Amino acid sequence: MSVHDLKIGHPNCGDCPIRHRAVCARCESDELAKLDSIKYYRSFQAGQTVIWSGDRMDFVASVVTGIATLTQTMEDGRRQMVGLLLPSDFVGRPGRSQAAYDVTATTDLVMCCFRKKPFEDLMGSTPHIAQRLLEMTLDELDAAREWMLLLGRKTAREKIASLLAIIARRTASLKTAGKTSDVKFDLPLTREEMADYLGLTLETVSRQMSALKRDGVIELEGKRQIIVQSLDRLLEETGDDSDGGFLV
Repeated sequence: MSVHDLKIGHPNCGDCPIRHRAVCARCESDELAKLDSIKYYRSFQAGQTVIWSGDRMDFVASVVTGIATLTQTMEDGRRQMVGLLLPSDFVGRPGRSQAAYDVTATTDLVMCCFRKKPFEDLMGSTPHIAQRLLEMTLDELDAAREWMLLLGRKTAREKIASLLAIIARRTASLKTAGKTSDVKFDLPLTREEMADYLGLTLETVSRQMSALKRDGVIELEGKRQIIVQSLDRLLEETGDDSDGGFLV
């Protein structure tokens, strides 16, 4: 596997595009310096496996750019996508030596990695890191519970809208220049992958995507680019309550 360690791509933590959302979000300058001493960057091409389930993990990481999938394989070879890793999401679990899922880059991916043992040591001496990681873990738990609702109770249209809203809201939150009139992003999943992830058929996914476009909820450019003119309008289609549903 060809993995590139990057030392020049993001040399300054203050300029990092995920700085205000990642595990280091609450760190002071001295704490960032400690993290900087144990970090390195890795890049992966779309379709490349970051780590296999059961493999020993000698690092933890934050997704800087790109998107990856979490997949679990059953004993008979069946595979199920169980999650998406978006920019600022944390990969790996301190205290666990092996990977719980296959992690695969769905787009070109850059990860800010930390050597595992030194990171675990820093958690004990740097409360800001431990507190932020706890917050992110609890947010992930809430999102998993919301996903159970999506799979069990939502209509096909609401499922598609919810997935698009998750990605759109994360894309918008990472823009530091203030609000824009619309949100544009490249859909990281194929229609087949969306169907697998959402428990739908390929035909249903295509039909509902076309319906959302026809109704003016989204615009489609090319095969993958999605344009959301109004996040509020998209959120109305998710079936969530006024609090906004998914935590992202």
